[in-house]
Amino acid sequence: METLSAWIAQYGYFGLFTLLMLGIIGLPVPDETLLTFSGYLASVHRLTLPWTLAASIAGSICGITISFFLGRSLGLYLLLHYGKYVFVTPEKLDRVHAWFRKRGKWTLFVGYFIPGVRHLTAYTAGASKLEFPLFMLFAYTGGLVWSVCFVILGYSVGIHWHKVVEHLQKNILVGSILLVVLAAGFWLLRRRTAKQ
Repeated sequence: METLSAWIAQYGYFGLFTLLMLGIIGLPVPDETLLTFSGYLASVHRLTLPWTLAASIAGSICGITISFFLGRSLGLYLLLHYGKYVFVTPEKLDRVHAWFRKRGKWTLFVGYFIPGVRHLTAYTAGASKLEFPLFMLFAYTGGLVWSVCFVILGYSVGIHWHKVVEHLQKNILVGSILLVVLAAGFWLLRRRTAKQ
């Protein structure tokens, strides 16, 4: 946390923007902690709330856009050229694309709130050839809501931001595990029903 404090103290909004962008791309940056801490800094007037929100939203949107285009170029190239070695065929890619257009686009929105998922959704969307306007609609809206939620949370709780983040991280982890289990159960149930 000292490193984050020093970074933001030295580089201000640009530091916040850069750290969030790198965190969304996949570097080990504690994104929720960073956002909540920045909200706290705004509450004690070391930052201003409008600029903190602007830097947070811009950082998350830039990060997820870079991830999308990395998935579109590098990820798609690797899947098309080496996918056969891991049983990924063009037909399977087409199915993933169809799934993303129908239901998967919502993971771009919800994925921000699930650790690990937000780092993968944009790469997958890019590699599955999801149309960029559709990607923007769901990913950018998710980035906006996620950023605002955690910055405002830090701003609201003030000096107690650290305790709130610890409590949230535990609940988010448990919630994420439950969500994965429910999603897997739903998928298995649908598969069994479709076979009958």
